[in-house]
Amino acid sequence: MSDEARRQETGRVDPRPVRGGVRVDDRLAASWRRSEDYGVRTGDVEPVFSGTWERESLFYECGRQVLTELHRTLVDEPVSLMLTDADGLVLNRLSGDTSLLRSLDAVHLAPGFAFSEREAGTSGLGLALADRLPTVVRADQHYSASLVGYTCAAVPVLDPLSGRLEGSVNITTWAEQPGKLLLALAQSAAGATSALMLARSRGRTPRPAPRGEVFHVQHGTLEPGSGTVEGLSRAWREALAQCERSVREGRVVVAVGERGAGRSTLLAQAVRRVRPRDRILSASPPAPQDLERWLALWSPELGKADTAVVVCEVDHLPARVAEELHDLIAAARTLRPDLPVVLTAEDLAEVPAPLAALVDAVVAVPPLRERPSDVLPLAAHVVRHTRGRDLEITPAAARALESCSWPGNVDQLHTVVRRAALQADTIDVRHLPAEVFSGSSHRLSRLETIEREEIVRCLTTPGMSVKQAAEELGMSRATIYRKVAQYDLHIPR
Repeated sequence: MSDEARRQETGRVDPRPVRGGVRVDDRLAASWRRSEDYGVRTGDVEPVFSGTWERESLFYECGRQVLTELHRTLVDEPVSLMLTDADGLVLNRLSGDTSLLRSLDAVHLAPGFAFSEREAGTSGLGLALADRLPTVVRADQHYSASLVGYTCAAVPVLDPLSGRLEGSVNITTWAEQPGKLLLALAQSAAGATSALMLARSRGRTPRPAPRGEVFHVQHGTLEPGSGTVEGLSRAWREALAQCERSVREGRVVVAVGERGAGRSTLLAQAVRRVRPRDRILSASPPAPQDLERWLALWSPELGKADTAVVVCEVDHLPARVAEELHDLIAAARTLRPDLPVVLTAEDLAEVPAPLAALVDAVVAVPPLRERPSDVLPLAAHVVRHTRGRDLEITPAAARALESCSWPGNVDQLHTVVRRAALQADTIDVRHLPAEVFSGSSHRLSRLETIEREEIVRCLTTPGMSVKQAAEELGMSRATIYRKVAQYDLHIPR
């Protein structure tokens, strides 16, 4: 819905600030509308004081280190460096300018106070978190009059493994100072924080960035069960049946659960059973530069007949995009009440409010570790998909697969089994990576990761004894046993 149409519908005055007779851009206008809806006062800002936060998180450790190092180079500059969590709570603040610090204290832009849009209205950090985009807010672009004396540049920080929004890096200075340099510094600090988080995250690979694929379309089939895995656990079947009932009743469904647990697969299977001839339009949050194109393609797609919609990871959508998508879906369902719409998110509480308002039913998808009987059927399915035929999985490899806790869920299982299937015609323990055998949950350094992988490689080599493994690795047998316990390795012999 356009701004003009929305204003005509609600009767509200255009809330966009005017500078020099020109209204600000749509992102700021949308943020001002949300601030008004939240009931934020336009006078003095009244943020919420929390006083406590998670000091042991990887994000906090890495962000604090990066900002501390940056502060050393800017100690004489009139800027304040801040780290916030995903809810806008200010975690720390660094500045060598005492007058700026006193001024920020007066408006409560200090550690322990929450400065999201909901608490403080439009600000640099609030808008950066809401839209998940680098943001500069200057002077009277702020919603609250008490913030017009500042320019704020903020950049969101995402977990490099999960893609989850962790918080933001915010740099604030006086209003007359330029914002472009601040934004460049904030982007550099946010990038360094994400890189440091990756370096300390147990040697795992980062989550791939969006590739610009706006939609993936699955065309209908007359075989509702085609391409699905049969014989899965009762927990999966119950979740599938619940989802299928909701889709059949025309309800908007959200599947919640851990990343990689199979939420979108569950929804697609349910839709396919109810509407076997429909084309399924599956969409995930795009890269920031593709947001406008992503939104522009929705309207014509939703209007097409025999189309079902799966929107993945709606908890990662920027606030403005969620608002626009809500309007498009609501309008499409007005014209076509039977339009199947299903969503995925890790937690219902993280679904943006406009989309949460559409949800009629919630289906919880249990993680793979709670469905151990699903591991081997899923592994066999991956093998057939990879090689075009069944391959033998040895009993030892099967036990290892079933014993793994699979922190990355089905996605991790798929990667592990696919790599193994490409190595040999019979999958044995030596074809499985060290992560399958390790129950250790603490973060490993790069050297620890290499050491663990070498120990697993030797102990899974056919015919190699612990004594021979110790000799090859240059360790004593006692050290081998100690390392096995340290890394919580479970290797079938």
